[in-house]
Amino acid sequence: IKDIDKIKQYPNSCKDEKGRLRVAAAVGPGPDMEERVSALIEANVDAIVVDAAHGHSISVIKAVEKIKSNYNIDVIAGNVVTPEGTLELIKAGADAVKVGVGPGAICTTRVVAGVGLPQITAIYECTEVAEEYGIPIIADGGIRYSGDIAKAIAAGASSVMIGSLFAGTEESPGETIIYQGRTYKAYRGMGSIGAMKKRGARERYFQFSESRAEKLIPEGIEGRVPYKGILGDYVYQLVGGLRHGMGYCGTRTIEELRKNAKFARNTNAGLRESHPHDIIITEEAPNYSIQ
Repeated sequence: IKDIDKIKQYPNSCKDEKGRLRVAAAVGPGPDMEERVSALIEANVDAIVVDAAHGHSISVIKAVEKIKSNYNIDVIAGNVVTPEGTLELIKAGADAVKVGVGPGAICTTRVVAGVGLPQITAIYECTEVAEEYGIPIIADGGIRYSGDIAKAIAAGASSVMIGSLFAGTEESPGETIIYQGRTYKAYRGMGSIGAMKKRGARERYFQFSESRAEKLIPEGIEGRVPYKGILGDYVYQLVGGLRHGMGYCGTRTIEELRKNAKFARNTNAGLRESHPHDIIITEEAPNYSIQ
């Protein structure tokens, strides 16, 4: 009866042939990668994510090759922002490529390392290569509003990866904080000092051999985000915004949006005009915040 109730309550949940929720797990290209992958396969994980800040590296490429040669499982690899990096991961056997270096709300890679690419540009350029091989692009980072999801998909992404927007929801693991009468949740990047003190985060930024905290070079920050309530309600708003964007573009499906949307260059004046202006907001909308 419980299973029937869950099917009725969550008809769109992503499940395998046995009715279990699908789960992907991330591993780094470090020395314990094979051990971790073996344990995850044993636990019936649905996909492996070979995750690193710099996905266009020999260690990530070799990790993808090794996993694909030893196991019959989907592998997602990243992160990259160039057509060359995308092609290398595809040739290594990646079933999907994660795109994005530095667009995240808590990421400082572009100013600390001076490396990265505007997210829409990266999505578009990487998609041009990936489409030749039928490989989907996952746009990782840079999503501030539901409209950004529509733009990422219009630029060629098949899906998006979101962090900061979900960090303020009830279900997120961050500590709840009251600040100046408002409720927030703690949020930190994987490249922050706090996260990098844990080995897994250090590995993502190729610093797994450094044990002294004062020698770590962070590429992220720690902070707080406004509390957003229940995840399901917030996801409903995001999906609704995407559907509205598809409607404005005259597209019925994600694939139609990817193929038929058109872009125009915006200006700083146009960007200011796009947001509410010449008014003091007295009642916040569930899908828009000035922060």
